[in-house]
Amino acid sequence: MLACYTDRLSVRPGESFALHATVANGPCRLDIARVGAVREIVMAMDGVEAGEYPVPPHVDRDGCNWPVALEVKVGEDWQSGYYDICLTDAAGQETHHFVCVRPTVGTTGSKAVMVLSTNTYHSYNWWGGANAYSNVTGLMNGTVPFAQAMDEAIGVLSTQRPFVQMIIAPPENPPRLVNMRKREFREKPWAADPKFMREHSVSPYDGSAGFLHKWEHAFVAWAETEGYVLDFVTDYDLDVDQSILENYESAYFVGHSEYWSGNERAQVERFVDAGGNVAILSGNTCFWKVRWEDDGRTYVCHKWKGFEAEDVPADQATHLWSHSAFGAPEAELTGLSFNFGGYHRLGMCVSRGQGGFTVYNDRHWALEGSDLFYGDVLGGDIPLIGYESDGCLFEFGKDGLPRAIPMLGVPANLEIIALAPVAFGEDAETGYAAMIPPEKLDVIAEVTYGDSSPASQQRVLRGHTMITSFKRGKGEVFNSGTTEWAHGLAASDPFVAAITRNVLDKFGVTRREKG
Repeated sequence: MLACYTDRLSVRPGESFALHATVANGPCRLDIARVGAVREIVMAMDGVEAGEYPVPPHVDRDGCNWPVALEVKVGEDWQSGYYDICLTDAAGQETHHFVCVRPTVGTTGSKAVMVLSTNTYHSYNWWGGANAYSNVTGLMNGTVPFAQAMDEAIGVLSTQRPFVQMIIAPPENPPRLVNMRKREFREKPWAADPKFMREHSVSPYDGSAGFLHKWEHAFVAWAETEGYVLDFVTDYDLDVDQSILENYESAYFVGHSEYWSGNERAQVERFVDAGGNVAILSGNTCFWKVRWEDDGRTYVCHKWKGFEAEDVPADQATHLWSHSAFGAPEAELTGLSFNFGGYHRLGMCVSRGQGGFTVYNDRHWALEGSDLFYGDVLGGDIPLIGYESDGCLFEFGKDGLPRAIPMLGVPANLEIIALAPVAFGEDAETGYAAMIPPEKLDVIAEVTYGDSSPASQQRVLRGHTMITSFKRGKGEVFNSGTTEWAHGLAASDPFVAAITRNVLDKFGVTRREKG
């Protein structure tokens, strides 16, 4: 077996991190590369020795506890960013991990920070058995029925273990988490690329998190090509360093930023209230409340079981941010909620959807110079909507423009720019077998409308995604509403690019001349 992990995921120039590994065919070659618009190797080393160690029982909860194979010192000249760590053994087999290099304060000149969605990486990581969703190993090898596998999800996960390689190092151009074409007449629904999943032993969770060849990578590659300068930090950095945003004008959440700790959210709220700007170029943002323990070695995420899985005060539990126990629905910060959103072009969730947003407020600042006008469809050929999307309740005014209905934290001053229908799950009445794991509509209905009746469940089953912005305190929040926004940039869509430039320029991102 060849596998590795680091003792931490975030470091500054001049600091060191420990690389832990198990190697059956040593010695290994180590390559560390910053990955952005280009891949730049910053360290190459042959002759890395490591022993061969077993996988301990309950490693998903308790970690590997393998000895340190190598202490790696980060170069003083390493630019802030995502760094891929690749170990190659004597047989040519590779394994990957990563670290985020934070900037040395005051050295980059950047006014913007990219927050890597590492909490989501941990929630989906099933190396060693289970993740926050299910007993994935049992599900994949067919030894555990679906319902049982879901019940065997774990809420306490160790960060001291490798990542599943399809999460952290997928092949280039993996299939997207969206059906790229509309369903034909009476065609059975589908929700994945079965050939790719079989060939690569892909679980249902592997495409939903990670940097390489996914949303964050696509955004960073585009931004750096455009000359924008971004610093990088992780979710955990925002949890433990409550001043980390102080030197920035704007912060960016791109990579399926689904899981937020209390400390992280509190800091971002203070940042916006004090005049900072936040761009959410994703969907399903800040949906779950999580927490950190043991100096970052333990990540707690009980999801639906949050109030019954452990004996802690309600405000310390992990569950939906929109739950009444917390009094802090995510829409207060993001403007939108997955409770009012859902899926598009996935299984029977809007399986023949247009794949893009219908533009309504064409005079919004984000659309300036975009050549988009009332009724235009943005991103239908990409498609720009597909996987997970956030929304709110709304009604049309006499001027033909949609207006937000303030509910579950949705701000009254929310400006809706564009929207499209999505579905929170697959309706059993369609007559087609469900293709995606069902959400707990009873819980969502209870949280959203105060009761879990079938009628309320039908209400949450149908929703909308939207592009929005609103002022909060002295700052502003822009929300693209869809996880797939970065794919519009990767596709060189001029409309998506124009909107993104407007956001970055208005929010004060440092930009260098191209070339």
